Amino acid sequence: MNPESTLYDLAIIGGGPAAVAAGVYASRKRLKTIFIAKEFGGQSMVSSDIQNWIGTASISGSKLAESLKEHLKTYASDVVTIREGIYVESVEKSPTGFKITSGTESYRAKTVLVASGSRRRRLEVPGAGKFEHKGVVYCASCDGPLFADMDVVVIGGGNAGFETAAQLLAYCKSVVLLHRKEEFKADPVTVKKVLSDPKMHAVLNVDILEVKGTDFVEGITYKEKDSGKTVELPAQGIFVEIGSTPSTDYISKLIKLDSFGQVVVDPKNQRTSVEGVWAAGDCTDGLYHQNNIAAGDAVKALEDIYMHLHAK
Repeated sequence: MNPESTLYDLAIIGGGPAAVAAGVYASRKRLKTIFIAKEFGGQSMVSSDIQNWIGTASISGSKLAESLKEHLKTYASDVVTIREGIYVESVEKSPTGFKITSGTESYRAKTVLVASGSRRRRLEVPGAGKFEHKGVVYCASCDGPLFADMDVVVIGGGNAGFETAAQLLAYCKSVVLLHRKEEFKADPVTVKKVLSDPKMHAVLNVDILEVKGTDFVEGITYKEKDSGKTVELPAQGIFVEIGSTPSTDYISKLIKLDSFGQVVVDPKNQRTSVEGVWAAGDCTDGLYHQNNIAAGDAVKALEDIYMHLHAK
């Protein structure tokens, strides 16, 4: 059957906690849904031990991905059609709502939920790729507690970097923050508060040269731009907070994005600038991005989508 011949109530784009939460709720509300995901799990799929997924004391990223997929499949029944391994290329307005295109296939839906998340910007220096998951970390809230009583480094000078440092100070032996520019991008109040901790130290205006180690991270090498001096800093963990890139290219011609490429939403109901399109999770301009928040925002969106579809 040509998938375009079916008109769905809802198209969900994504495979992380936001998308799956929406899919489960769509099934329970009997909204005929096409669920389109590149893969299940979201960014946390790479984490070795997630300790803040509510209701589960400890779970690996891969296990979380399996759990999300199984939960959705259990309730999908004849209501939610799951298409995995699919990249959405575009979403366009159509006479019946929206047309979602992927390769040679396309789907029609009355409403759309954008829950495609974002991609962390990777640290592109020698050793960074080799030691990813072996001391190089991109999710402090997921993996931070594994580095209790250790010396760690945070790379990044924005609010995310300082929030990560503040979190790590609760259990790490020491935290050194390295920033490539001459001034921090984080809020001055946050900078002052975090740097007041005696276990905290920051170095501005540096170039990261290399991550070193044997089986796991043992240190990082950087150059002070002003003096030209090369410094080798011992550390067991490298927490990278140099930003992320929202996965929103496919929707950019349809709805309003901010200067970072994030979907602009109304936080009361997750509506976007276009009627019939909602967004939730890390692809939005929400102030905080975490798995639990993404799932909650998606549920909020689904409640509103249901009311929209059943409005008299």
